[in-house]
Amino acid sequence: QLQLVESGGGLVQPGGSLTLSCHPSATIFSISTMGWYRQIPGKQRDLVAEFTREGTRNYAVSVKGRFAIFRDNAKKMVHLQMTRLRREDTAVYFCNIHSSSGAYWGRGTQVTVSS
Repeated sequence: QLQLVESGGGLVQPGGSLTLSCHPSATIFSISTMGWYRQIPGKQRDLVAEFTREGTRNYAVSVKGRFAIFRDNAKKMVHLQMTRLRREDTAVYFCNIHSSSGAYWGRGTQVTVSS
């Protein structure tokens, strides 16, 4: 069964940086959107950043100017570069890919921003 594999999470001090990466365990065809979501316990999963169907980047207001989403089309990878991290960025981050064959989610990677 196809899975999305995430990496790059961890513990970082406020103001620091991390880059998350995601790749599928098998080939995905006809990708429409690729993005990252995050979730804290007891809350809903929220969009952080994504590439839309039109190929444009879309960011949550809280991360604009601090986070950047990149993709490698050949490898079907998507990355999230996070800078100037804040304590409120602490969450489990999930990779998401929508394609003609359905929606796929990673298992999540923990990002903790703490001194």
